[in-house]
Amino acid sequence: MRAAPTQEDIRRQNLGALLRHVHVLGPTSRAQLTAGMGLNRSTIGALTADLAAAGLVVEELPRDTGGRGRPSLVVRAQSQRVYVFACVIGVDRVVAARVGLGGVVLDRRELQRPGSRFSPKEVAEALGGFVGQMRLTAPRDGVCVGAGVAVCAMVRRSDGTIPEGPTPDWRDEPLGERLSAAIGTVAMVGNDADLGVVAEHTRGAAVGCDDVIYLHGDVCIGGGILSAGRSVTGGDGYAGEVGHMVVNPDGLPCRCGSRGCWETEIGEFALTRGTAKHAIGGLADAAARGDQDAEEGLRRVGDWLGLGVANLVNILNPQMVVFGGTLREVYLATAAQVRSRLNRTSLAVTREHLKLRTAALGDDAPLYGAAELAFARLLENPLESGVEAASG
Repeated sequence: MRAAPTQEDIRRQNLGALLRHVHVLGPTSRAQLTAGMGLNRSTIGALTADLAAAGLVVEELPRDTGGRGRPSLVVRAQSQRVYVFACVIGVDRVVAARVGLGGVVLDRRELQRPGSRFSPKEVAEALGGFVGQMRLTAPRDGVCVGAGVAVCAMVRRSDGTIPEGPTPDWRDEPLGERLSAAIGTVAMVGNDADLGVVAEHTRGAAVGCDDVIYLHGDVCIGGGILSAGRSVTGGDGYAGEVGHMVVNPDGLPCRCGSRGCWETEIGEFALTRGTAKHAIGGLADAAARGDQDAEEGLRRVGDWLGLGVANLVNILNPQMVVFGGTLREVYLATAAQVRSRLNRTSLAVTREHLKLRTAALGDDAPLYGAAELAFARLLENPLESGVEAASG
């Protein structure tokens, strides 16, 4: 039997819950915290005082004090002082940002190389340089509490290794170890779709929905799954590889060695198949102007997108499916066709309350998710994160 929680355990949980409230919801009054957390005012006051003493929050008078009685102090995260580094590694795009407590992007760097792919060494050099630059712009009393990285690849949860990547030089790549050395901070690594669903649930389209599928499109197709508010990542961290769900056994060969994977029908190469003169962003515009190749490409991809979503809806029964990355534009251009295919293929009971949405955070969903990954340790145990004693 599990031992009953001690008073210190309860205090630690309450400190984490209060800090998470402020981190996610923004500046919050003591009265709102009292109501939202179900604790009494004196307990909220004591918890807030502890977090303020640790340099994690500040308390201030509300701007509007015209009401009667003594105004309730507002608790605000120390966003400028307490921060993480969040990074995204795409096939041809590398992004790094300094993100303050509360989800505020304080600084940002980006490198794009359209049509080319980064090697692990190039990624480490770029991100190491970006983080070094951003450290120079951070306040002198600033405290970095972690680093998170979202990557468009399978990630072994235990150590941040990439067993399979977009090119041979990414195979068995110890990315977590390499990036930790490059940026000078332990880097937590996660799949971009797994982190995208966390971000959309925390700050985006899926706020308030605890059963969500986030589909992220790039050259590859990935899925992030949330069930009862918890990420579904599998035993080793490889769950959600929906791009390798076989939908067309007679289809094209896939890079994974199979044939007719969903990725071959709705990925970047599928979009431009036979329509190479159109960039992905311009495909819908070309179709609207009557370009037959573009129209046919969208019809084909929209139908396959709907079929795959129907399969996932039948298996997982989510409240919401969110389309991100290149799939955001694909869905916007083919929404009617996707819904039609979904209605014909999925079970009526599994789609009865289903909502289809595009990523509210756009291409930055994995970036915000990487920041949440980096903040996780602090939010779990605020007073043992070393914030008070650390230096920028």
